[in-house]
Amino acid sequence: MTPIRRVWVTRAEPGAARTADRLTAQGFEPVIAPLLEIRPLAAAVNLDGVTALAFTSRNGVAAFAGLSAERALPVFAVGDATAEAARRIGFGTVRSADGALADLAALLIAEAPRHGLVLVPGALEPAGDLAALLAGRVPARTLPVYEAVETGVAPPRPFDAVLVHSARGARALRGLGPFSGETAIALSEAVAGAVGGETGLEIHIAAAPDETALLEALGKAAPHV
Repeated sequence: MTPIRRVWVTRAEPGAARTADRLTAQGFEPVIAPLLEIRPLAAAVNLDGVTALAFTSRNGVAAFAGLSAERALPVFAVGDATAEAARRIGFGTVRSADGALADLAALLIAEAPRHGLVLVPGALEPAGDLAALLAGRVPARTLPVYEAVETGVAPPRPFDAVLVHSARGARALRGLGPFSGETAIALSEAVAGAVGGETGLEIHIAAAPDETALLEALGKAAPHV
């Protein structure tokens, strides 16, 4: 197996720096070259009739925090990292689906308040449609609070592996190919599908849609030096 040393971190800041720190601690050489930049939107937050909030990413939490002082509503988060981000900005009642979008939908169907609606602050172009998954079960309204914009960065060659955290980032990566057999570690099946099989990358998929599983998949893909 080809050793993996230099790992391209494609996610946007501030997450890229956190990922790089974890890679360094595991003996890899991270190369930060984000494919996306997160830009907050000047959205008007209307909480009339809202009885809960649902977040699908830490970016959504951060953008919402800059738009509203509301911290009393219960929060439903897609995963533990997003849940922790909500707690850090002052939300007291936070539930984590500890999974993917479908898991968050299932959690909301099981536990969301039976009255009012769920507000979903998120990306202008979300990777999935939570409101559609909840249709007919839980009233929900999406609110774009940030957008992910491609940076146009060039691949930081040479690199041995690339981490792909989102379908949006995967599409940006695909546009930079073809590559030469480097390893790509995708956060989920959906992210791997967005990378595509024609890029020249050897794609591996994390066992769960979180960064710990992503880094475990990196470790299993090949020995590092």
